[in-house]
Amino acid sequence: MPAAAADHATVFAALGDRTRLHLLMTLSDGATRSIASLSADSRLTRQAVTKHLKVLEGAGLVASVRVGRESRFAYRPEPMNDARSWIDEVSAQWAGALQRLKAFVEEDVS
Repeated sequence: MPAAAADHATVFAALGDRTRLHLLMTLSDGATRSIASLSADSRLTRQAVTKHLKVLEGAGLVASVRVGRESRFAYRPEPMNDARSWIDEVSAQWAGALQRLKAFVEEDVS
């Protein structure tokens, strides 16, 4: 698998969980937040939130910075933008293939 495809697979795998999607939505406002802050309105433990944040960080979707004794997490849009571009590219390829199929079928029927 080419490196770009593997990167996209990592992003899509990270996005394949409701909790991680919720964390990304929370962080997408641009503010950095601590694990305590992210787990405050949740039934999840800090350890569970940490585990999900590490998956998101591994996919490049969030970045962490140590501030004193706590880690603060921020959303990184670049991997999401790259994945969106890839989806657009694949979509265009499929649209082209479907157009060629349609032309072939309509030509064959005439």
